[in-house]
Amino acid sequence: MSEQNNDHLVEVRGLKKYFQVQEGFFSGGLSRSNLFVQAVDGVDFDIRRGEVLGLAGESGSGKTTIGRLVLRLLEPTEGTIWFDGVDLNALSTDDMRRMRRRMQLIFQDPFASLNPRMRIGESIGHGHKIHYGTSPAERRQAVEEIMEHVGLTPARTLYEKYPHQLSGGQRQRAVIARALVTQPDLIVADEPIAMADVSVRALLLDLMIRLKNEYNLTYLFITHDLATAKYICDRIGILYLGKLVETGFLPDVYGSPSHPYTRALLSAVPVPDPDSRHQKTLPRGEIPNPINPPAGCRFHPRCPLAIDICSQVEPELRPVLGTPTHLAACHLTTGDYQA
Repeated sequence: MSEQNNDHLVEVRGLKKYFQVQEGFFSGGLSRSNLFVQAVDGVDFDIRRGEVLGLAGESGSGKTTIGRLVLRLLEPTEGTIWFDGVDLNALSTDDMRRMRRRMQLIFQDPFASLNPRMRIGESIGHGHKIHYGTSPAERRQAVEEIMEHVGLTPARTLYEKYPHQLSGGQRQRAVIARALVTQPDLIVADEPIAMADVSVRALLLDLMIRLKNEYNLTYLFITHDLATAKYICDRIGILYLGKLVETGFLPDVYGSPSHPYTRALLSAVPVPDPDSRHQKTLPRGEIPNPINPPAGCRFHPRCPLAIDICSQVEPELRPVLGTPTHLAACHLTTGDYQA
């Protein structure tokens, strides 16, 4: 990429990640095969400074893999990832380690991501110690300040607790505090409220929104729940089998979904008003094998609107009805196909 947009904190182009499949004992011994799981297959997107971009889709669509690729916790098979004008693929290991102070991850399961042998304060301050080399007293002060800010009060008492001594909501706040303690610009939030009780999910989302505004954060928000995405995201990308099938601002995508898969996901969102219930359009069949995905549109074997061209030609992301910010990869909704 020759030119970078200063309004974009993250720019991703042609991103691919293939995982080689190792055959099991009963299917050929210990030799490696030439089969690959196409977890992410040619994804392009941008994240503007200060916005929340959501990635949504079924399990196995590639959401978490993309998040880890953006942080370079995984190395891409192909493609480029630019962060604040810097090509992350070109950085050395040491340079990338220094860059990670500015990009942090909130894990889905806080209990699994917190060391059970470390006190909460030590876990939160571990990144601060690595990136800033502060003294124990300075580190404790910084940790207690961020703990108070995310609602872990009284911080001086909770600092000494172990993960199993905290509630689920408190553990999630601790993981958020750990991500914030290095003063990052970008946070990749991987299903950040999925493990929390329903009663505290809205509180955690409100906390993330408040922290975004106070610290001028940028979020890549990964979720399978479109209702949650609607609450926090500015724009959203819908993933299916490693490919983006629709992207746009929330009012466009939610108000006028253009890809059949997006419509199916939105129809599954619960509606509290009995008079407003709508017909669910569930995709038929099962998700295809990512080792050998279908030709053409990957959704066509499950799509109720599929026609011949859908199984022959892979659609590209194109503007919907002339709207440059609302894109869909569907022959029937972007003018690719003329009856």
